[in-house]
Amino acid sequence: MTRLIRFNKPYDVLPQFTDSGSQGSPRQTLSAFIDCPGVYAAGRLDRDSEGLMLLTDTGRLQAWISDPKHKMAKTYWVQVEGQPDAAAISALEKGVALKDGMTRPAKARLMAEPAQLWARTPPIRARKSIPTSWISLTLREGKNRQVRRMTAALGFPTLRLIRYSIGAWTLDGLSQGAWEDLEIPNIPGPAKPSQLPNRRAQKAKAQSKAQVQSKTQAQVQAKTPPKTPDKAQTKTQSKAQSKAQSKAQSKAQSKHKQDRKDPTARSSRRNHARKP
Repeated sequence: MTRLIRFNKPYDVLPQFTDSGSQGSPRQTLSAFIDCPGVYAAGRLDRDSEGLMLLTDTGRLQAWISDPKHKMAKTYWVQVEGQPDAAAISALEKGVALKDGMTRPAKARLMAEPAQLWARTPPIRARKSIPTSWISLTLREGKNRQVRRMTAALGFPTLRLIRYSIGAWTLDGLSQGAWEDLEIPNIPGPAKPSQLPNRRAQKAKAQSKAQVQSKTQAQVQAKTPPKTPDKAQTKTQSKAQSKAQSKAQSKAQSKHKQDRKDPTARSSRRNHARKP
């Protein structure tokens, strides 16, 4: 059975179930909060960040949530050092130049401190001479530590970072360190076999179309009257044939007359024909 879990990750918790990099490490992992075998994170959340994580036991659901090509929106609450002005907010929205390229357009706005905010342990580093501000920032990409690098590039270092939402899922009603099961969404996917084109039907359709075209062409040819010969051409051919026949008859008659007048020549021709 497919499972989907939302979890409110506390600060300083690794976004994984084991700390394989350091045996005996005191660092907390997800296993300290979630006793649910077989699930794994659909996307990461840095150790020093807090907020919403989604976990599932199904690879297709995990890919749909975490793959950047699906461009699922993620909203962050960002506490920064200083007071960003309209120009800084506009720059966050248009894109910030980072070492690995420009960030995509985003949604950004100044916000009041969240009413349901929990205390962080340890608390943020605060300086009395420099105020802090909160920004709501919505992204559709996932560069490494992107939010922190964006605010730092504009001169407003991030002091606290909380992921509030992933797509339609939010932190609302979920206390820090708590988790709960969610309803499984309908995942868009490839067409079912019954919805795929039927190659046999396509071939039969093409053959039927060819037969119709052939029949139509035959009907057109049947309706087209036979081409009548050109009158002038027919008259010329008839005249040439008559002339040739007359010439042949005239030649035969002339030869016959000559033979009657000269029997010797006729006899000579017969004898010549009998010679071996």
